[in-house]
Amino acid sequence: MSTAVLPYTVEPHPITRLYSGKLGIWLFLASEVMLFGALFSSYVLLRVGAPVAGPAAWPAHAETGLSWKIGGFNTLVLIISSVTMVMAWAALKTHNIGRAKAYLATTVFLALVFIVVKLTLEYIPKIQAGHTPSHNNFFALYFTLTGLHALHIIGGIIVITYFIGPGSALWKTDPEYFTNRVECTGLYWHFVDLVWIFLFPVLYLT
Repeated sequence: MSTAVLPYTVEPHPITRLYSGKLGIWLFLASEVMLFGALFSSYVLLRVGAPVAGPAAWPAHAETGLSWKIGGFNTLVLIISSVTMVMAWAALKTHNIGRAKAYLATTVFLALVFIVVKLTLEYIPKIQAGHTPSHNNFFALYFTLTGLHALHIIGGIIVITYFIGPGSALWKTDPEYFTNRVECTGLYWHFVDLVWIFLFPVLYLT
């Protein structure tokens, strides 16, 4: 029934060679590239255009209070979560829904670790120290970039949790369609991880 409502949910389209969900997620990710690309460009332009001295000068790395150890830990967490996401898809390809759910649950757990670390070790201490988005351009961009990224993480947590719970009912009626939906979610998750891999050196190492 699902393929009658939306064609090519399992079989690839003869022109694009992609099933509908994968084509849709690639188009969505293209718009996300433009969104984050614009924000990264704003960061570069504001940093390059900042005066060398004075109150509007770009803060030295030591003044930002960002720890590369915390950022590096969260980078490792997200990289591992990408691996578990791939393993979930691989388990579905071998028709092992139990193992797939375990890997998806691990992905959600790692994502929650990322959010908790971000809140408790970075956001809350910085806000308490008065380093809010209104403090200077750096913190305005820091909270915008990392906050938007965190929202994408939360969105991924919601979708993956759905597939672990009520969404897994589709596995019983159309396992290939369910597998494709998890694959599309994985593509989104890999993109979110990739964005962080760019954010980490830009914010924490320069």
